[in-house]
Amino acid sequence: MELYPAIDLRGGKAVRLLRGDYDNMTVYSDSPLDVACDFRKNGASFLHLVDLDGAKDGDTPNFDIIGEIVRKSGLRVEVGGGIRSMQTIERYLVLGVMRVILGTSAVTDPEFLKSAVERFGEKLAVAVDVKDGFVATHGWTQTSALSCLDFCERLQQIGVRTVICTDISKDGAMQGVNAELYASLVKRFSMNIIASGGVSSINDLVRLSETGVYGVILGKSLYTGSIDLANAITLMKKADCK
Repeated sequence: MELYPAIDLRGGKAVRLLRGDYDNMTVYSDSPLDVACDFRKNGASFLHLVDLDGAKDGDTPNFDIIGEIVRKSGLRVEVGGGIRSMQTIERYLVLGVMRVILGTSAVTDPEFLKSAVERFGEKLAVAVDVKDGFVATHGWTQTSALSCLDFCERLQQIGVRTVICTDISKDGAMQGVNAELYASLVKRFSMNIIASGGVSSINDLVRLSETGVYGVILGKSLYTGSIDLANAITLMKKADCK
């Protein structure tokens, strides 16, 4: 199980939201690059980056900062937030991003999603952000009529290989994970499932590992110190070897 430490960008800073609420934001660093480099020093290989400004407005205002992180951190970076055109996907991939994450556009424009998957294959992932069982869009400010399971079924049929699923009710709350949700997705679908939201302890990581998820995103737990990244990486490597 791979671990993806996360950086959420807003106004050029590393921040965290509580349950996706833009009005409930904590700034953790004025230098996202320094945060990324610290993750690397602690053994991380991957980085999950979200442009919160882009997610809300459909633009790429933090593009230059993301480029700097890709070039200087030594991490394999996946990026989401505001990616709603082929041109934006290409810009990020040319930048050196490992994987581009589609969110709102994957829900609102199925034909675009299909074309993007056909063109970019495994370099694409789709964010399935779940609120009360339904898929949220536009930086979690709107909720679609699509259920999580119906949407995932559509994604698998189209050929999506990686899904990043967030239980919004858990995100940033430090109250544990919805392991049952991820276990059901792993059982039902053949896509790589990456879990996100609510990871607050090593025990949460162990529970998620037991579900068979491909990876886990770590956010607030790293910033508050409730999980030590180096220890978590060592533990998960040992678990994978069993």
